Amino acid sequence: MVKPEKFIPQAIEEIKKAAGTEKIVMALSGGVDSSVCAALAARAIGDRLIPIYIDTGLMRKGETERIKTVFENIRLQVIDAGDEFLAALAGISDPEAKRKAIGERFIRVFEREAKKSGATCLLQGTIYPDRIESEGGIKSHHNVGGMPLETAFTKVIEPIRDLYKDEVREVAGALGLPQEIQHRMPFPGPGLAVRILGEVTREKVAVIREANWIAESEIVEQYHPWQCFAALVGLGTGVKGDNRIHGWIIAIRAVNSRDGMTADPLDIPFADLTRIGARITAEIPSVARVVYDITPKPPATIEYE
Repeated sequence: MVKPEKFIPQAIEEIKKAAGTEKIVMALSGGVDSSVCAALAARAIGDRLIPIYIDTGLMRKGETERIKTVFENIRLQVIDAGDEFLAALAGISDPEAKRKAIGERFIRVFEREAKKSGATCLLQGTIYPDRIESEGGIKSHHNVGGMPLETAFTKVIEPIRDLYKDEVREVAGALGLPQEIQHRMPFPGPGLAVRILGEVTREKVAVIREANWIAESEIVEQYHPWQCFAALVGLGTGVKGDNRIHGWIIAIRAVNSRDGMTADPLDIPFADLTRIGARITAEIPSVARVVYDITPKPPATIEYE
């Protein structure tokens, strides 16, 4: 188990040594991993850290506005690249291909922005489960197996690469980060793209963004899951009013976990699941069915892709 009082000065020294006199560009998503990296790097190199938030068009409802508010006191650059990411994903259905397309686009956007600022180093919030799952072929994380082999960065710095999620949260607390950040529910780097089975389209993103927001609003405060979300898994026949429809099937997933390596589904009362399903089908006209995923990890992963 990590000892924050020992880890923090070591990580700061590692960043200092790796960066030298160069500027560092990093992706700040607002999640605990990237926030810890930002706090460590700020202590290590001060104003030579250039934090960038990329709105991929695959973010949760209200995410970009929230990030702007939470990090209003730092020099956070917000880049709207939604059209670029959707274009990069057009026609792609394979999960690994989607992840690699997103990883490629992430790096290219960062290269472009880094060039403007003169940064040559890339700082990433890669953690140990990301590395294990990518190396084991379970799935390519956008900042590990999903990265292109050639980039314009001279160095990639990963100060929390050996930590599990619960250890990162401990470090966040020791760094004095807000509780909202320290205990923020995980959200995948590829965003809503891995919660859409098959090709990612603007219509599907709009549907799953709304369904995900409903699922979180109904489950998080009452059941305090390690992670919960909605996924769009396909099309199914339904009836709305007097009409037969061929609408979307939404799967709800809510799990508890310690580090993300294993996970167990929450035992949510059937009455609550029924209410959540009714709300989703009522508020999103194109949704025909809602199901609840009861599969632990393993054999399933937490995310759908």
